[in-house]
Amino acid sequence: MHSDVIFVLVVGTALAFDFTNGFHDTANVVATSISTRALPPRVAIGLASLLNFAGAFISLKVAATVGKGIVDAGSVTGHPTIVFAGLVGAIAWNVITWYYGLPSSSSHVLFGGVVGATLAAVGSGAVMSHGLLGKVVVPGLVAPLLAFVVAAIAIIAAYRIVGRLRPGPVGSGFRAGQVVSGGMLALAHGTNDAQKTMGVIGLALVAHGDISASHFQIPEWVVISAATAIALGTYAGGWRIIRTMGSRIIKMDSAQGFAAQGSGAAVILAASHVGFPLSTTHVISGGVMGAGAAKRLSAVRWGVAGNIVLAWLLTIPAAGGFGAIVYGITRAFGVNSEAGPVIVSAAILLGTALVFARRVRRGSPLTAAET
Repeated sequence: MHSDVIFVLVVGTALAFDFTNGFHDTANVVATSISTRALPPRVAIGLASLLNFAGAFISLKVAATVGKGIVDAGSVTGHPTIVFAGLVGAIAWNVITWYYGLPSSSSHVLFGGVVGATLAAVGSGAVMSHGLLGKVVVPGLVAPLLAFVVAAIAIIAAYRIVGRLRPGPVGSGFRAGQVVSGGMLALAHGTNDAQKTMGVIGLALVAHGDISASHFQIPEWVVISAATAIALGTYAGGWRIIRTMGSRIIKMDSAQGFAAQGSGAAVILAASHVGFPLSTTHVISGGVMGAGAAKRLSAVRWGVAGNIVLAWLLTIPAAGGFGAIVYGITRAFGVNSEAGPVIVSAAILLGTALVFARRVRRGSPLTAAET
């Protein structure tokens, strides 16, 4: 019988990742609404939290893709430390990019961490390269470009339709529209991102022997737990990244915010319907850039956009490296030994506390964002 202690640590770590996903990706959902003053910060974040929670219950296709389409579920049976190490690698890169205010992909972080740990533990044979390429890499490249194009077309059409109308009523109308488009984006985020954690916990259940790899399914308690964790993380808010997404890429108006949010929601919901685990960060960044570039190319601060792209390129290998290192550390204490995961978990708690304490001493990002 596999260690229940390791399984509990894996589930706890997965939900911790889901929480970091929520506060890391809050900017994806609310930055444009806050930037254009369509909604006050706390109202925007509260609405996004509720809709993230609701979105997690819409579909389980993405969870199935994550649980059985990236790594061979049968290969991790009896090795729950693989899932644990992958999650820790993902959390490490999420915290690093959050600290420096870079909106990297929590989705690719998760895949990178799990794949890196699996490579270190079992070898390349356990990684389903066709699934990783066809369901993660290719959609990850196409989706932000699609959002860019859709947002660009939408903003051009919007400007032509309202070009001769008075600015006051037009701005008010688009800000009202942003409440709807922002809500749809939050719902889409919950539908896609919360399911990734569900899939990883499902993989942990396979490793623990509770679910058969040939009959993969997501229990109801996993759905509720993941939905709650991402909603709480969203409410905690990632204010450093909100500033990057909301104003540092472009200085947007309400029409651009509406176009960016609408295009992002449409692309993410379509991908969730077919089970593609997209990066919501990539998609909404593409939408923001498309809405800005369609007005004029110089409206986009391409230097900031370039830094974001660099973070994207580093994400999967960096998280994979962290996942492999963590697996090596836990493996040093013995195969499926409880000591390794317990020590690593204690180190994570201590390191995270120090990071947050340092940020608090420097001053609250929330206060700065609201003033």
